[in-house]
Amino acid sequence: MATSPPTGDNARKGAVRKRSQTFNPATKQFVKRDAKSGRFLDVKEDGKPFKGVRKEKKQRPS
Repeated sequence: MATSPPTGDNARKGAVRKRSQTFNPATKQFVKRDAKSGRFLDVKEDGKPFKGVRKEKKQRPS
């Protein structure tokens, strides 16, 4: 069944597009990045991940 977009409550349906987040172990905070340019956009200061933003896969050291 289809759902209507939320109105007036500043909420969204689904995931945030073209964004990803990664954990910075040095500061113990999550950082949101732009997927196209790779620039850092925002830092979550409470230590919890951003809602609706996909997490990046951990890269293995080569």
